Amino acid sequence: MEKRVINPWTWQKERSYNQAVEVKNVTGTLYVSGQTAINDKGESSTADMKTQLELAIENLEKVVTEAGYDCKNIVRLNIYTTSTKDLWPHFSILQNWVEKHGMEQALTLLEVVSLFETLTVELEATVVK
Repeated sequence: MEKRVINPWTWQKERSYNQAVEVKNVTGTLYVSGQTAINDKGESSTADMKTQLELAIENLEKVVTEAGYDCKNIVRLNIYTTSTKDLWPHFSILQNWVEKHGMEQALTLLEVVSLFETLTVELEATVVK
């Protein structure tokens, strides 16, 4: 697999994402459904944004590795939140996770009216190998 990052500017690097990622010679592609702060019993979290973000990241990583893929090969990450204002103070948690795995992904952050039940953040990914 070959990856090529496209960044006409440099400002996005401090936010841990890229404008585009080209991938060639892929042997597999994994499309991961939105992962949220739902525990292993299927119960939605009522915790704060920070705690929900941490659990959503943990759940995303679990799905990716269970499928036999590596988080470093996440090439697309979509973040849905009920409040970008409440998420932003905790964005470094996501950035640290991205940097820990050496990811080079395109990223979209969207504020939505609501998510399932009491959830406040959801992570959706595309992973290649």
